[in-house]
Amino acid sequence: MNFLRVSKIVFGSVAVFFLLAPLFAILPLAFTNSAFLNYPIPGYSTRWFEELLTAEVWRRSIINSLIIGCGTTLLATVLGTLGALGLRGTQLSPVFSFIKTVFLLPMVVPAVVLGVGMQLMFARYGLANSYLGVIIAHTVVGVPFVVVNVLTVLQGSDRRLEQAAASLGAAPYVVLGKITLPLALPGIVSGAVFAFATSLDEVVLTLFVAGPNQRTLARQMFSTIRENISPAIAAAAFLFIVGTTLIAIALNLSVRVSQRGSRQ
Repeated sequence: MNFLRVSKIVFGSVAVFFLLAPLFAILPLAFTNSAFLNYPIPGYSTRWFEELLTAEVWRRSIINSLIIGCGTTLLATVLGTLGALGLRGTQLSPVFSFIKTVFLLPMVVPAVVLGVGMQLMFARYGLANSYLGVIIAHTVVGVPFVVVNVLTVLQGSDRRLEQAAASLGAAPYVVLGKITLPLALPGIVSGAVFAFATSLDEVVLTLFVAGPNQRTLARQMFSTIRENISPAIAAAAFLFIVGTTLIAIALNLSVRVSQRGSRQ
């Protein structure tokens, strides 16, 4: 038994190291004072972070990513939560698997296929090269993460709490606001974080549906890699990782605080 436990720990540690090793290799280069991505680092500087804030192309891409990311998170969280609430309680229905698969299709369909289809559709409805079009495109790939997280939490919750509230005379909207949504809050928060991170990281769809004025940070990094590899890419990646991590920590802390308050 001890050998099995040690083997699991070793295997898990190796897997985690394998996944994080590329990050540990590239992130220190964000602080280099060299104009090239190379080791050993000749010296340390924050010049590349300053370039992200002073260069117009980088600054505009950061602002665009925040606008599109926040819009995507809001829309995907609302739609995904509503979808999870609708799918809840239908596990025994033969249609459940099909509907759930439809919700999860954007996670498995190649992004190029989605991009081409959205480009044709958005051009027809006047949404091409617009912030709304990019937000809708990112929402399509963000909704499945919200549905999965919220549905998982709801399926593991005790429905007798909602039934007890309803039996005591609580209206459906009261049960939803006072019981169901607080129970689903951890899944909603996790789904929102995944949706925001997906929007920040999405490149292929952005290439198809965004115009020059909607260039996001991920697209700018992609273009910079093709044209001229610069340590500014490492600085942008550092902001990506740190920003997403801080958002996830803050949201998880807020959920714990709200859950403690509701228990008291």
